[in-house]
Amino acid sequence: MIGLHERQAVTFARNRATGCVELSVHAAEGVSRRRRVHEEGSLRVRFPNGPALEAVTVNSAGGMTGGDRFSFDISVGAGAGLTMTTAAAEKIYRSLGPDTEIDVRLAVSAGAALQWLPQETILFDSARLARSIEVHLDDGAEVLIAEAVVFGRAAMGETVRSGRLTDRWRVRIGGRLVFAENLVLDGDVASILGRRAVAAGGIACATLLRAPGDERTVEAVRVLGDDFAGEVGVSTWNGIALARLCAANSAKLRHDMMKIIAAWSGSGVPRLWLN
Repeated sequence: MIGLHERQAVTFARNRATGCVELSVHAAEGVSRRRRVHEEGSLRVRFPNGPALEAVTVNSAGGMTGGDRFSFDISVGAGAGLTMTTAAAEKIYRSLGPDTEIDVRLAVSAGAALQWLPQETILFDSARLARSIEVHLDDGAEVLIAEAVVFGRAAMGETVRSGRLTDRWRVRIGGRLVFAENLVLDGDVASILGRRAVAAGGIACATLLRAPGDERTVEAVRVLGDDFAGEVGVSTWNGIALARLCAANSAKLRHDMMKIIAAWSGSGVPRLWLN
């Protein structure tokens, strides 16, 4: 016979949201087409009509909280192109203990291009998010990744006092590890973000990565310096370009992200970003 705590744990686990999207695309007669689409749980993917292949993920659970687990497995075949975004900003609600888990795996073949451009991830007070992003690029592949995190909705008067964010990135080109990063933000989030060397009170931050990237890629961002609403730093190494952004709120962060995406993609942000 199991005890009360064990029964509560079982009930809690059964009520957690899970979701998975597996998508592969290929080039056929010069056009990018879906090869395989697989959906599980509360995650869905939709394909708006347009001149280029675009995929939009939808979380029918309406948000995520502790114990929820979502995964994305995206592959782009040789010669194909794909832009992925989300229908809305993802919301991570407070947790009673367990982490919310998001696992992203991106694979891009030679001669292919992927733009991974989800809208912001919004963390509420006492949220716990553990995210992993694994990127595998063949030599000659192209990728543009933009990931933004916002700590509370300033327009709603929300403040994130505490929580935990674990963010793990690994990027490989031709099997070579070119970018590895582990970020852990834990405990008194408001105090940590208030430190001058961290965010100086900013509540919105983002990382944008482009491969291939070089000094010309970096210069395309530096010339925009007077147009930015927040803090932006950009550098290049190991064949990638990386931009770090920090802003006082999500509106200013989005403004700066859109500037960089336009400079690095040539096509601007997905239409849903403008709604």
